[in-house]
Amino acid sequence: MSNIIFGPVLSRRFGKSLGIDLSPHKKQCNFDCLYCELKPTPTMDKYDDVVSVDDIMKALVSGLEQHKDIDVITITANGEPTLYPYLSELIGEIDAIKGERTTLILSNGSTIGDEGIRNALAKLDMVKLSLDCATDECLKKLDRSHSGININSIMEGMLEFKKIYTKPLIIEVLLVKNINDNFEHIKALNDFLLTLNPTRIDIGTIDRPPAYAVKPLSSVELLDIASRFDATLPVYVVHRKSSDVRAEEYSDNEILSTLSNRPLSSDDVEILFNKQSKARLEKLLSDGKVKNIELYGVNFYILS
Repeated sequence: MSNIIFGPVLSRRFGKSLGIDLSPHKKQCNFDCLYCELKPTPTMDKYDDVVSVDDIMKALVSGLEQHKDIDVITITANGEPTLYPYLSELIGEIDAIKGERTTLILSNGSTIGDEGIRNALAKLDMVKLSLDCATDECLKKLDRSHSGININSIMEGMLEFKKIYTKPLIIEVLLVKNINDNFEHIKALNDFLLTLNPTRIDIGTIDRPPAYAVKPLSSVELLDIASRFDATLPVYVVHRKSSDVRAEEYSDNEILSTLSNRPLSSDDVEILFNKQSKARLEKLLSDGKVKNIELYGVNFYILS
């Protein structure tokens, strides 16, 4: 049972997390994403290898006894966790023992059109859903979705979920070179996300060896795409470990102009700004022209 629980993992965004793998023995997923770090496998719409709720809870209790300073219990899988057939029951059991800890799920968002899944996820303290695509063509090409999954069902399901869920909803967009990074695609995502109004939008690219021969975007390209989203959207660029962006000097007006187009995270500032620019930003902060807000583990600089 030990492979059910993994970690702890220390995350700046989520704190110290203990993971639950609902598919510990093999990959079970309704997507076969081109960028997946797991080897290619046929897609499925339900698990054929199911670990009991009892076994998961025994492993979790043991993990929490061993690691008493956990902030977050993260539900995930070698594949898609919402395909687990006893998800609602499991979340209820976790809720009963979690104490002050936060519960989080990392899902590809594919099943959010199902009312039962929405009701199960609504019990969690945080929900993170992926949304790489805004068209069925992209969904089939990039996420290589199982038959019967369509983007309208996903988007409509997200909107329905937002109606019943008042806690943090985080949307993750993973961009792949020459597949879902063009202007039309980003505009379609932007328009939908303006309607959805999630708590935070994490934009990233490939940073581990992918299952298929696809390429990541550079940090410069990621930042350019982030600037295309509406300035009211809380876009967070998930920077790769080694950035190819050179820190530069910005005047006060350039800093204010940049922030008028898009809030910058602390990570953005660390990568983009040289020492003098960081000092100017701090002065603008102390003068009240700029302010700092936190969105569940991420600090953003915005105009006052």
